[in-house]
Amino acid sequence: MTRRTDAHPDLTRPEIGASFFSTWRVGTPLRQKRTVEAIGTTWERRPWPTDGLLGYHVYTGHDGSTLLHHSQWRSEQAYEAFARHPTAASRGAHRQERVDEIDTAVPGIERLGLGRYRHHRSGRREDDPRVPGCIVIVDIEFEGPDPDRQRAWVDAVFEALESEPNPHPGGMSAHFHLSTDGTRVLNYAEWESAQAHADALAAPGNGVGSAMELWHRVQNWPGLKGSTVSRYEHALGLVPD
Repeated sequence: MTRRTDAHPDLTRPEIGASFFSTWRVGTPLRQKRTVEAIGTTWERRPWPTDGLLGYHVYTGHDGSTLLHHSQWRSEQAYEAFARHPTAASRGAHRQERVDEIDTAVPGIERLGLGRYRHHRSGRREDDPRVPGCIVIVDIEFEGPDPDRQRAWVDAVFEALESEPNPHPGGMSAHFHLSTDGTRVLNYAEWESAQAHADALAAPGNGVGSAMELWHRVQNWPGLKGSTVSRYEHALGLVPD
């Protein structure tokens, strides 16, 4: 069966072979709330769709308009079996059946695409008892596919983090994912609060890092096309019971 959970996902589970992120635009805070409830109700009334799905989490955007979706899969093939080749549609496992029910409850959802990633590297404070109050998604885009460049850029970020003289205490973790098409890096960062992240951005320097050469190198990496930063709150977790 399917069970709701308030627990945040573990981004470093060794069983995760594919991490998917997508964004829905729903328009207003009220529609955000209604959509989250529709997702929860739709999934709870059905069996867990497949052993290949480890967890599914939904987050409300601080922009009052968007929802972030994060699903953890054993492999991309497991997702494809669920999305396109259902083996248990009669039990309500088929993806389209769930989509249709959510769209009936909240018409007019705009789905902005699905990004396929693999977890690459994480950094976090050891034995930190805090529960994240804000999830910050940093989406980095490069000019064309280059897996070596993806990895080198993440390594440069960690070099800067390890040399940072004034790390902000509100930052709890950073989980870097590489897109399977070689063009993007996604950092799923856990913060104590949205205010802590805002304070870090307001400190001297460009971004959350100090004004030092290592951060300048990260921000001016050859082939770096652009980046976006978005804040979210964890709203719904769904896991097998």
